[in-house]
Amino acid sequence: MEIYFKPKTRAGWVSVWLAVSFFAFLGVFIIFIMLGERGGQTFFSNLKLAIPALAAATSAILSFLIAITSILKKERSIVVFLSGTIGLLVLIWVLNEILFPH
Repeated sequence: MEIYFKPKTRAGWVSVWLAVSFFAFLGVFIIFIMLGERGGQTFFSNLKLAIPALAAATSAILSFLIAITSILKKERSIVVFLSGTIGLLVLIWVLNEILFPH
């Protein structure tokens, strides 16, 4: 079994680019916070923060799902495994926030 660095399938590339977009949306979220934006009582109280956060979580979770699909189709790329791991961690975090609110 050979392991590659770059993906060999289209699904692998999609997974990697979704992981990259996760970090881009996360960066936008952090920039808004650094510019002084603050949240409110609910998640959607400040849309400048909610939209990038939602987009980041969505892209990471989709990256995980597509990475799993491509791995099951014999994709053996290190960056696909990495993007899948990032997506899995975000999925676990989101599920914890939903199931065990604080």
